[in-house]
Amino acid sequence: MYADLRAAEGAPLQAVFGPFEMTALWVILAISLLALAFAYKLVREVLGAPQGTVKMIEIAGAIQEGARAYMARQMRTVSWFILVLGVVLFFALPVAADAAHSELVLRAGRSLAFVLGAAFSALTGYAGMWLAVRANVRTAAAARESGARRAMRVAFRAGGVAGMFTVGLGLLGATVILLIYQQDATAVLVGFGFGGALLAMFMRVGGGIFTKAADVGADLVGKVEQGIPEDDPRNAATIADNVGDNVGDCAGMAADLFESYEVTLVAALILGAAAWSGSAAGAIAGVMFPLLVRAVGVLTSMVGIVAVNPRGDDEHGMRAINRGFFLSAGLSAAAVLALSGWYMQDLRPAVAVILGLVLASVIQVLTQYFTDARYRPVKEVAESTRTGPATTILSGFSLGLESTVWAILTIALVILSAFAMGDGAAEALYFISLTGMGMLTTVGVIVSMDTFGPVADNAQGIAEMSGEFEGEAARSLGRLDATGNSTKAITKGIAIATAVIAATSLFGSFEEALRAAGMQFDGIRVDQPDVLVGLLIGGAVGFLFSSLLIRAVSRAAGEVVVEVRRQFHDEPGIMTYEVRPDYARVVDLCTKRSLHELLTPGLLAVLTPVAVGFALGAEALGAFLAGSILTGQLLAVMLSNAGGAWDNSKKYIEDGHLGGKGSSQHVAAVIGDTVGDPFKDTAGPSLNPLIKVMNLVAVLLAPLIVSVQGDGVVRAVVTVAVLLALGAAISRSTRQPPVDLLRPAGPSRRPVVPDSPSGAPGAPAAAGAGPEDGPADAGADAGADVRAGGAARAGATATGDLHHGESARRR
Repeated sequence: MYADLRAAEGAPLQAVFGPFEMTALWVILAISLLALAFAYKLVREVLGAPQGTVKMIEIAGAIQEGARAYMARQMRTVSWFILVLGVVLFFALPVAADAAHSELVLRAGRSLAFVLGAAFSALTGYAGMWLAVRANVRTAAAARESGARRAMRVAFRAGGVAGMFTVGLGLLGATVILLIYQQDATAVLVGFGFGGALLAMFMRVGGGIFTKAADVGADLVGKVEQGIPEDDPRNAATIADNVGDNVGDCAGMAADLFESYEVTLVAALILGAAAWSGSAAGAIAGVMFPLLVRAVGVLTSMVGIVAVNPRGDDEHGMRAINRGFFLSAGLSAAAVLALSGWYMQDLRPAVAVILGLVLASVIQVLTQYFTDARYRPVKEVAESTRTGPATTILSGFSLGLESTVWAILTIALVILSAFAMGDGAAEALYFISLTGMGMLTTVGVIVSMDTFGPVADNAQGIAEMSGEFEGEAARSLGRLDATGNSTKAITKGIAIATAVIAATSLFGSFEEALRAAGMQFDGIRVDQPDVLVGLLIGGAVGFLFSSLLIRAVSRAAGEVVVEVRRQFHDEPGIMTYEVRPDYARVVDLCTKRSLHELLTPGLLAVLTPVAVGFALGAEALGAFLAGSILTGQLLAVMLSNAGGAWDNSKKYIEDGHLGGKGSSQHVAAVIGDTVGDPFKDTAGPSLNPLIKVMNLVAVLLAPLIVSVQGDGVVRAVVTVAVLLALGAAISRSTRQPPVDLLRPAGPSRRPVVPDSPSGAPGAPAAAGAGPEDGPADAGADAGADVRAGGAARAGATATGDLHHGESARRR
C-alpha cells in the first residue's frame, strides 16, 4: 500500500494516502476549525466584561486607534513586497519533473500558498492585537470592581485568542494544502512557511522599532528629565508607548510563533518522508505523525488555557500560569506516547517530541532565573546601580553573555539526544524536527502567556492615566504587570529556542533538496576557502541585522525625545494638567519611522542567501546557514536576557528597594533599561524570523542553484544585481542624518532644552524635528491614518479633566 517517499522540497511524495490518512486529515481540519471556534468563545467572554469609567474608555480608545492605524499602514506597506515576491516565486523556481500535478498547478499553488502564509501570519498577529487593545481596559475594570482573580482571568483569556488563532490557522493551512496536493504537498508547504516567516519578520521589525522608540523616548524625558512616573498622562509619548506594547509584543510574537509552528511542520513533513520509508508503519506515517501531534497540541492547549484561573486573589499569577502550561504539556506527552506506539509502531518519535516539551520547560526556568527580580542575577544588576549607569550597563551585558552559554548547552544536549536516537541521518534529522514540534505542542498556551503581558501592562497604564485607582486595585494591577513581565521574558526564550530547532531542521531539508536536485552533497567542508567564506558571512549577517534595528530605534527614539521636550517647553500648562499633550503627533512619528525601516531588513534576509548561493555555490550556502544559526541564536539570547535583566532591575528598584523611585540608583536603572529596550524587544526577537527566512530561501533556491552551477555568466549577473540592491538598501538605512537638535521644530520655532535638575532652564539649544520634517518614505503618509481616526480625538480627550479632582490628588 505504501511506496517509498522521497524527502526533499519539490520532490513528490510517492505514496498513497490510504483511507485512514484521508479520514485523519479531515478530522485534523475539523480540530483546526474547533480552535477558531474556541477563540470566538473567548472573544465573547472578554468583550462581555465591563469597561469601567468614561475616562478609562477614552484612554483605551486612543490606544485602539493608534494600534489600528499602525497595523493598517504596515499591511499596506508590506503587501506590495509580498505580492511581488509571490510573482517571482511563480516564474523563477523550478518544480519537480515527476510531480503528480502539472507544472502550472504547482507553480500557482506555491505562489498562492506563499501569499496565504503571509495573510494567515498577519491575521494571527492582528487578531491578537485587536482583542488585546480591548481587553486592557476590561482587565483594569475587573481589578477595580472584582479583584485580582477576575482581572487575571480576563487578561489571560484575551491572550488565549491569539494562541488559538496561531494553532488554528497554522493547522488549517497545512491540512488544506495536504488535502489538495497530497503527494506534491511539500513543494507548496515550503511556500506557505516562507510567507508566514517573512511577514512575521516584518511585524517583528516594525512593531519592535515602534514600541521601543516610544518607550525609550517616554522614559528618558518623563522619568529622567521631568521626574514624572511611568504612564503619566502629561507625557506626550504615553499613548504611543501603550500602542507599541500591542503592535510589538502581541502582533509580533503571535506572528513569530505562527511561522515557527509552520516551519517546524514543513521540515518534519519533508524529513519524515525519507526517515520512515523503510519502517513497518510505512512512509506515510512519517508524514502524518507531525500533523497528528499538532492536532493533539491544539486540544491540550485549550485545556491549558482554561486551567489558568487563579484559585484566589492572593495566588501568584505565575503559579496559575505554570499550572496551565504544565498540565497542557503533561497531557500532550501522554497522548503522543500512545499515538506513537499505536500508529508509528515505535516510541522513539514520542521521545523526540517529549524532549521538545522538556526543552521548553528548561528554557522557561533558565529565562526566569536570568531575568526575574526574585533571583540573584537581577538583584546583582540592581546593586550595580549604586555606582552609576556605566556599571549598570556592564553588569547587565555580562549577565546576557553568560545566559547564552547555558541556553546553547541545553539546546545542544537536546539536539544530540534526538540525533542519537536515529539509525541514520534521515531518522536523526527527523527526530530533531520532532523536538521542535514538541516545543511548540503547547504553543497555544505559550502565545497566551506572551499576549497576557501587554494586556496587563496596558491595564496598569490605563489605571495610572485615569487617576481612579488606589489601594488594593492598584496593587493588584501592579502584581499583574510584574507577572506579565515574567511571561514576556519566558516566551522570548522559548521562541528563540524554537527558532534554532526549526532552522536546524530546515538545514536538513536543504541538504535533502540538494540531493534531490542531483548534487552529490556529503557535508560542509570548512577547509575549502569558498565554504569558509560562506560560514563567515552567515555569522556576520545577524550582527548587521541587529545593528540596523538598534540604530533605527536610536534615531526614532531621538525624534520622540525632541518632540516630547518641545511639547513640555512650548506648553508649560502640560505639567499643571491645564493643557493636553498632543499624543497623536508622537504616534504619527513612531509609525512613520518604524515603517521607513522595514525594507532593508527584509531585503537582507531574502537576498543574502541568493548572493551567497549564486556567488559561492551550494556548499558555501550550507555553511552560510550554519553560521547564521549559530550567531543568530547566541545574539538573540544575549540581547533578550540582558534587556530583561535591565528592565526587571529597574522594576525591582521602583518597588522600593535601593532608594526607590527618584533616587540616583533609579536614574541609573532607567538608563540601563532604555539601553536594554531595543535589545530585548526589537533586535533579539527579530533574529528568530531572520534565520528561518534565510533557511527557507535556501531550501527554495536549492534546485535553481544546482542547475546553474556551470553557468558562470548567469551566476555573475545575479550576484552583481543582488549585491547592488543590498548595498543601496543598507546605505539608505545607515546613512540617514542623525536627529538635529539645532533645527527648529513644530509650530513654535522656539529653542527646546530639558530643564536642569534644579528646575532652571538649561543652556540654549534648539528644538528637534517634528514628524513632518523627516525624509519622504514608505511611511510618510502614516500620520493620515492616525489623525483621520479616533486616535487624535480620543487622545485629545483622554485626559481632558485630569486637572480636576483625581489628577490633583495624584500630583
